[in-house]
Amino acid sequence: MKKNRTFLYFTLLFSFFKLIAQQKQFTVKYINSPITIDAKLDESVWSLADSAKDFWQYFPSDSIQAKQQSDIKMLFDDKNLYVGIKIDASGQDYIIPSLRRDFRARGNDNISLIFDTFNDGTNAFFFGTNPYGVLREALISGGGTDLRGFDTSWDTKWIGESKIYDGYYIAEWMIPLAAFKYKEGETKWRFNSYRFDTQDNESSTWINIPQNQFIFSLAYLGDMVFEKPLGKSKAPISLIPFVNTGTFKDFESDIAETPFKIGGDVKMTIGNSMNLDLTFNPDFSQIEVDQQVTNLTRFSIAFPERRQFFVENSDLFANFGDNRDSRTFFSRRIGIAENIDGSSIENDIIAGVRLSGKLTNNLRVGILSMQTAEDITNEIAATNNAVVALQQKLFDRSNLSFLFINKQATKAYDFIDNNDTNGDNDSYNRVLGLDYNLASKSNTWNGKYYFHKSFSPNLRSKDFSTGISTQYNSKKYRVRLSGLYVGENFRSDLGFIRRTDIFKINPQFERLFWPKKGIFNQHTFSFIPIVIWRPELDFKNSDRTLISRWSSNLINQSQLRLTMFNRYTFLFDEFDPTGSNEGIPLPINSEYNYTNLELEYQSDLRKNFSYTLKPSYGDFYNGTIFSFEGQFRLRIQPYFFASAQINYDKIDLPELHPDASIWLVGPRFDITFNKKLFWSTFVQYSNQRDNLGINTRLQWRFKPLSDLFIVYNDNYFVNIFSPRNRSLSLKFTYWLNI
Repeated sequence: MKKNRTFLYFTLLFSFFKLIAQQKQFTVKYINSPITIDAKLDESVWSLADSAKDFWQYFPSDSIQAKQQSDIKMLFDDKNLYVGIKIDASGQDYIIPSLRRDFRARGNDNISLIFDTFNDGTNAFFFGTNPYGVLREALISGGGTDLRGFDTSWDTKWIGESKIYDGYYIAEWMIPLAAFKYKEGETKWRFNSYRFDTQDNESSTWINIPQNQFIFSLAYLGDMVFEKPLGKSKAPISLIPFVNTGTFKDFESDIAETPFKIGGDVKMTIGNSMNLDLTFNPDFSQIEVDQQVTNLTRFSIAFPERRQFFVENSDLFANFGDNRDSRTFFSRRIGIAENIDGSSIENDIIAGVRLSGKLTNNLRVGILSMQTAEDITNEIAATNNAVVALQQKLFDRSNLSFLFINKQATKAYDFIDNNDTNGDNDSYNRVLGLDYNLASKSNTWNGKYYFHKSFSPNLRSKDFSTGISTQYNSKKYRVRLSGLYVGENFRSDLGFIRRTDIFKINPQFERLFWPKKGIFNQHTFSFIPIVIWRPELDFKNSDRTLISRWSSNLINQSQLRLTMFNRYTFLFDEFDPTGSNEGIPLPINSEYNYTNLELEYQSDLRKNFSYTLKPSYGDFYNGTIFSFEGQFRLRIQPYFFASAQINYDKIDLPELHPDASIWLVGPRFDITFNKKLFWSTFVQYSNQRDNLGINTRLQWRFKPLSDLFIVYNDNYFVNIFSPRNRSLSLKFTYWLNI
């Protein structure tokens, strides 16, 4: 009995201290004296600054204080927020894979700070650095409940330095208050920080976060209290002109061009919390090429948005509907059109405007309008692409969102036929949508519930999409109940709709285990049934996938996963699963039951050489398939990083149907000469796409956010090894504040 009382006492005491930890705050003092950003913290005002300290361990445990502590101090004046951080370490054997800005956090030493400036637990600004003073910034949306809500494409001007000392390193930053968006007169922001320490194999956070949550979750934040109310942010107007020239040769059509393009962006702040962005004749030639994939499905694949103009506050527009099956707005549709042969081609963007941000503390607004050019030869109309999004905060962290999309030709064309029921040449397409995003205070419960209706000429029924998803997330269990419906006539020309006429359920059941000893930090048993019916075909079952999985995270940060897929597919159209267009495809109205096993292992990313191996084998429709995916990474820090992606699929089908050996190989080399000069080369070979592509890019960041790019692209046919197209471009971009 005495032992039980003692255990209960310590349990209550521990719970009390954890509750105190969750309510942590510190004061940000106002200063008038200047600060030099040199990672020394030798100005006298730093000794008067309050501290955010006493970090909790997040990995390998989430219930003890961190072994290596971090101490964050902040000061501010009328224009800037100053941050001074002392980060303890057991040695100087830091892992720094690259000197390139916006590095990935996992597998290297770094510390990051999260600022929820509107105290809504939904959106935040993110800044980080490593011991060499390499900076990164990002925007966090959706409450930090999903990796899709972590966007490192966002850029802003700020400065920071780091310096390594004996047993610790110091980071010192100056972030203009204009880089944030906040309410004038505000006295408190919500705040957290997390740190990766490779030498002690530890991750830590200022506010204690349970390991079943993401380390950047916005449900777990403390307070940073300003000594005096924040004034109005005097954000400068930013002019970002560019000049781009080069050469281009299309060997298939024997067309050679020497393009010359001038354009630019304008960024300005309206009030303290609204952004107005303008773009004229935009050019995205410096954007890294998409990473190719082997597609063995019956559906197209969505590649991520990389264009800077569409990034900031992108969650306002992009998080409507279901991300996999019915993404109602997908910005990559803008600037892409189909030619008369049905192939996707680039469609020039003439200009665009975006207004986004907080109208009030609880109401976010997003308005986007992009005008694309006409192409009479390919029967492409001049089109206005407009999106309006409103997001009203409800309760602690939930929100109700409204969406309106309008894609419309700006004048009449002979080739536009509003009587075409296929909708290929309609004069307009519109969508109205309403989404409710649930997020409980501690993120134990989250979910999405939406209803979207499209409007197109001659389509008046079965033109809506709706879905529900509710997830419970605890330390031991993760349970999701979800499903959706996409009507046969639902269309969103600015969205990504994988297929229509489906009713789908995809619940998820997971049991999480947290061993107190041994090689495993955590492991999970999961079962995910995915079933799809076709409502317009008497609810015929078209697809069924039963996913049974065991996954684990090891103490040494490697990962291991074993998955069994039990699939059923009914083909409503003939289909060649190899994508080869040779032999006889699988026939219409045929059905298949097939099972395969997949093993995946990812080694410790802290090592100079790391790798991911994913072999699988099993049935594939009426044949068999052996697949192997590998990624290999070599680091010679901090100047050289190389990786190679290797995918191999060996498909054996019965006689008359095509067999295939599909290869996808993609080596990548990244050289960072210093913090301003970077050279990256990406080679991709795919015999499924009959393409060998080479993309090499030299970037000189001669001033903050001002760059000179030299980009070379070369593409070859694989089977006959002859050139397809080749380009060399030079782009000069300058960021000017006025």
